[in-house]
Formats: sequence, C-alpha cells, structure tokens
Amino acid sequence: MKKLFSTLTLAGFMLFNTVSVFGQNAEATAEASKPFHQVLKEYFIAGSPGFMGIVLLCLILGLAFCIERIIYLNLATTNNAKLLANVEDALSSGGVEAAKEVCRNTKGPVASIFYQGLDRADEGVENAEKAVIAYGGVQMGQLEKNVSWISLFIAIAPMLGFMGTVIGMILAFKKISAAGGLDASLIAGDIQVALLTTVFGLIVAIILQIFYNYIIAKIDSIVNGMEDASISLVDLLVRHK
Repeated sequence: MKKLFSTLTLAGFMLFNTVSVFGQNAEATAEASKPFHQVLKEYFIAGSPGFMGIVLLCLILGLAFCIERIIYLNLATTNNAKLLANVEDALSSGGVEAAKEVCRNTKGPVASIFYQGLDRADEGVENAEKAVIAYGGVQMGQLEKNVSWISLFIAIAPMLGFMGTVIGMILAFKKISAAGGLDASLIAGDIQVALLTTVFGLIVAIILQIFYNYIIAKIDSIVNGMEDASISLVDLLVRHK
C-alpha cells in the first residue's frame, strides 16, 4: 500500500512538473508569437507613457533632422572630376562665361564655389582664390546645418531616460517608507518604469548616433572634395591666364 502511494505521489509530482513546464513554454511561445509592434507597445505603456512619450518625441524629431540632412547631402554630392573637366573644356573653348554657364547648369556646392571663383576671375587669380575660400566657408555652413540638433537629441534622450529612472526609484522608496517594510510586489511597477525609460532612452540615443556618424562622415567627404576641387580650379585659372 505504501509502495502504491509512493508511486502515485511520484507520478503526480512528475505530472505537475510536466504541466508547469508546458505552461511556461506555452506562455513563452505566446509571447514570442506576438508581433514586434505589439510587444513594443506593451513595453511603452508599461514604461509610463509620460516619459516614454517625451523620449519618443526626441526620436521622431531626431530622425526627421537626420533624414533631411541625408537627402540634402546626397543631393550635394557631385562628380567633381567630371565637373572640373567640363569647366576646363569650357574655358578652353568659350572662355570664362562658358565655364560659368557649365557651373550654373550643375547642382551642388562645388559648382557654386566654382561659379564664385570664375565670377572673380577677371579681377585676378588672387581675388578668385579669396572668393573660392570665402564661399567655401558658406557652403560648409550649409552642409552642417541642423547637425547640432541631432547631437542635442542624442544627449537629451538618455538623460530623460535616467530622469525616469530616478523618479521611479524615488516613488519606489516612498512606497517602502509608507508601507514600513520591503515588499517586492509593492515596488515592482515603479522599478519596471525606471528600467524601461532608461533602456528606451539609450536605444533612441544609439539609433540617432548611428545616423549622426554617417552624416558627419558624409560631410567630411564632401568638404574634402570641395577643397581638392577648389585647389584644382585655382590651378586651372592660373594656367588659363
């Protein structure tokens, strides 16, 4: 009788463990089967929409500036070697006015710099070089426009996340003090808010940082091309004179 009872007990225990494991697996499968946007929405709501909304606004505004800069920089990218060759051919065949017409029909900062230099070519090579340098600074400012806003949102997003963390911990300790004892279920929600806001702020900063580095690298590439092309234009004007 005892042996039978022990066997039944062992079988019941094994069945209970099997059901528990199956239940956990089912919950994990159900969680994994949820769409990504649904999971993200649940975490967003759990992390206090107040702070998460501000961090999300930083992401939206930061991405808007990133997209605007990427489009502008891609449009500003030109084939400098081809442009220089066209300007040289125009100078040889039609003079300065023909070369200026080539620059007017070409988009991009390099063509604008070439036009300013050619416009002062009649005043001497030195004045043309000064015009190229001065207008090159203007074009660099146009390339770097709104980049400071992106760096601002990169800095603000994790700070807002940390602020949410601090506020969540303050609320947690306040509840502990009011309850007169430590209860994990009492402070779990506030700690979850604290951690989720921090994670979300860091994710926003990482995303914007990737775009920021790409934009800076693109600007450096265009500026280097502008400098090389400007030197080539001055040399071309010296040979033409």
